Amino acid sequence: MTTWLITGCSTGIGRGIAKAVLKNGDKAVVTARNIESVADIIAAHPENAISVALDITDKESISAAVKAAEAAFGGVDILVNNAGYGYRSSVEEGEEDSVNLLFDTNFFGPIALIKQVLPHMRAQKNGAIINVSSIAAARSGVGSGYYAASKAALELMTDGLMKEVAPLGIKVMTVEPGAFRTKFYDTSLKGTQKQIGDYAETAWKTRKENIIDNQDQPGNPDKAGEVIYETIQKENLPKRLLLGTDAVKIVSAEMKERLHEIEDWSAVSTQTDY
Repeated sequence: MTTWLITGCSTGIGRGIAKAVLKNGDKAVVTARNIESVADIIAAHPENAISVALDITDKESISAAVKAAEAAFGGVDILVNNAGYGYRSSVEEGEEDSVNLLFDTNFFGPIALIKQVLPHMRAQKNGAIINVSSIAAARSGVGSGYYAASKAALELMTDGLMKEVAPLGIKVMTVEPGAFRTKFYDTSLKGTQKQIGDYAETAWKTRKENIIDNQDQPGNPDKAGEVIYETIQKENLPKRLLLGTDAVKIVSAEMKERLHEIEDWSAVSTQTDY
């Protein structure tokens, strides 16, 4: 029986993944900052699930979560780095401490957790790592530069990791969700307090205080969990699994635009060789 460790299970896609894993009979280490938020999941699957309080920015907390998984189920076979949040600010208005915390959560924390589970996976020559990114990694927007950068860093790190551990029997996949009905635009969205008036007509329009979450996003978190569970069972995985009709449309358009730009500027780009 496979053991999963999933971060950020209190709401949204992380919660959807945990439910799908347990519904299919696997074991799950269900993590959240506040474990009371996942008590109902554990109560429904007391034999196959444990809850662990996890702060992804705290290395001691990360180590404790992995040790709890080892004590309860013998180790982590599949890691899902899902915990993360958004941050709205123009680049100039970004606050250094807030941006550092954003990267600790969205990038450096997942790396620390990956390092903790890899020895077990390498020893058994088997395992999987799923890093949940965002379509923002493919196309940033006004006021989302820092968030997009944190997710793009996660994706490119994942690309390298994938190539390094594939010969060791370990699968790696990035997930790029579009808009889902989660807490992303609510409690999971942070923003700068700085204000520079020149950005009133651009970045200010997407500031946290100007976002109204009508919970009308197309994505269903429970369906996302089921798709991720089913996909990781396959032998050949996509490098990036897009989730949502909006994700397919937006990322496809961005890739086509990039290709057109390469073609349009190729005569200039190729003038630099010896």
